[in-house]
Amino acid sequence: MNIEKLNINIVGFGGYIPTYRIKVEEIAKTLNQDPESIINSLFLEEKTVPAKDEDTITISTQAAKNAIARAQIIPNFNKLQISAIYIGSESHPYAVKPSSTIVSQALGLSEDITTVDTQFACKAGTGSLQLAIALTKANMADYAIAIGADTSQSKPGDILEYSAAAGGAAIIVANPKKIPLNLSAAKIQYTISKTSNTPDFWRRNTQLHPEHTGRFTGEPAYFKHITETTQLMLEKTGFKISDFHHIIFHQPNGKFPLIVAKKLNVSNQQLKYGMLVNKIGNTYSGSSMLGLTNVLENAKPNEKILLTSYGSGAGSDCFVLETSENISAMQKSAATIQQYILNKKYISYPQYRKHMEQIA
Repeated sequence: MNIEKLNINIVGFGGYIPTYRIKVEEIAKTLNQDPESIINSLFLEEKTVPAKDEDTITISTQAAKNAIARAQIIPNFNKLQISAIYIGSESHPYAVKPSSTIVSQALGLSEDITTVDTQFACKAGTGSLQLAIALTKANMADYAIAIGADTSQSKPGDILEYSAAAGGAAIIVANPKKIPLNLSAAKIQYTISKTSNTPDFWRRNTQLHPEHTGRFTGEPAYFKHITETTQLMLEKTGFKISDFHHIIFHQPNGKFPLIVAKKLNVSNQQLKYGMLVNKIGNTYSGSSMLGLTNVLENAKPNEKILLTSYGSGAGSDCFVLETSENISAMQKSAATIQQYILNKKYISYPQYRKHMEQIA
């Protein structure tokens, strides 16, 4: 596989997570399980819960609004020049009717736009980002928005119930001929993917909740794809892990990314801003995108970033980015992930089930 240097500009980034939270301890006690054992095995403390009126569409809209607010500091930026919006999720509210058309209109974008919903388990967001990159690189769009968002599902009593959460993030990329690098927040230098038919997690269209294969979801699913895709990126580009200031891995729980990090010699400092799962849970398609957004909200100019997502079924997308001198100004222009994390309201397990099942 050949890999081309892209130099696609990121001109906007923003995220959103709901206010409601439930502690892992609350779930464990209700299910008559040992809270300490669960916390120690998953490295999780609490997770986000969507309000009854929140879904992938509302989460995507607010995340995109934050990304647009940051993009507006660029001279001559006009949101009506956004030519595409792609939303990756495995919890689109409608089986037949796109989320992206609703979000596009809610944002006040021009009708002269292409919109698509994507699905690839937890890497649908980064898959959408690759589509947005390709569209701008091909001069088919001035600006394109890629979103990863979910209100994740789990069976009551399933191990997934401790981690399945809600949230999302949006990245706006720009045609490199339209926006000079010094006006962008960062540039995407490379992206690469690996894919296989590995059935570790699935949900048929008639099912309310997903099925999974337990330990099989680790190896040969998550660990194989995350590790091999990251190693392939390093091999193709000549970078070393130590070259990166920030590293983000998909976070199904708090333990899996740490195991990969140890295998690849990634330090805790490199993971500092990209690891959010212990405070918000697994936001599925939003996980990697939220990690990237939090990194961009805290990174300094001229820092290198490596992101590797994972989606069951199975595959990983890997990206290499570098921040620009302009990133500091953009960081102050919208609500941050840390602000959303601190703004929280705890609910009980019965309240949580009402939220998830939309019980009055």
